Amino acid sequence: MHESSDEHILEHILADNNELAEHNREHFDKNGTLALNFMSAPGAGKTSLLEKSLTQMPKGYRYSVIEGDMVGELDALRLRKAGVEVFQISTGRACHLDARMVARLLHDKSIEQSDCVFIENVGNLVCPAEFPLGEHKRIVLLSITEGDDKPLKYPVIFRNCDVVVFTKCDLLPFVNFDLVAADGYIKNLNPAVKTFAISVTTGQGLDQWMRWLKAEVEKNRNA
Repeated sequence: MHESSDEHILEHILADNNELAEHNREHFDKNGTLALNFMSAPGAGKTSLLEKSLTQMPKGYRYSVIEGDMVGELDALRLRKAGVEVFQISTGRACHLDARMVARLLHDKSIEQSDCVFIENVGNLVCPAEFPLGEHKRIVLLSITEGDDKPLKYPVIFRNCDVVVFTKCDLLPFVNFDLVAADGYIKNLNPAVKTFAISVTTGQGLDQWMRWLKAEVEKNRNA
């Protein structure tokens, strides 16, 4: 009985979140803002990738960042150095952002005028997969230091994303990570997914990643 009650509560929470996420998406669409949700385990390199990406984005567009962390503003401070508006959300004990947290920022002028909002979710491969935020694209980072079996262990997040970025690929010669196998595991779960193998340290693969990112921003702007 208790288990059934818990499941009912969870279903209600997820349903409420999904409804508000749809509202967020409508708001982004109305303003012509592309929303990108970056998810990964802790330490996979979300902030480093955002730092590098923001410095290479086309001029003449407006960008902002929603930064989610359980505590602290270390990542937000790093990203503000790229010259963009960064909104910190401290989630406390919550291990993910949810649609309500994002909704509180939607009417901020900087968010409303942004061509692209980059959302850096809390480091976690489980909970963020269950809580859409109203984003247009879901981007999952997988560090090659984590092991190539992560898609098999955490299938939900890889099944429900649009892009997977393998990070820290400069370390491939030094770790036991089969890039081809990991890519295959992901595409078996999600045949439509796009994958990139990059290193922020050496620049490997960043050109391909930036071409995709710029194209998405420009496509959304033209639409």
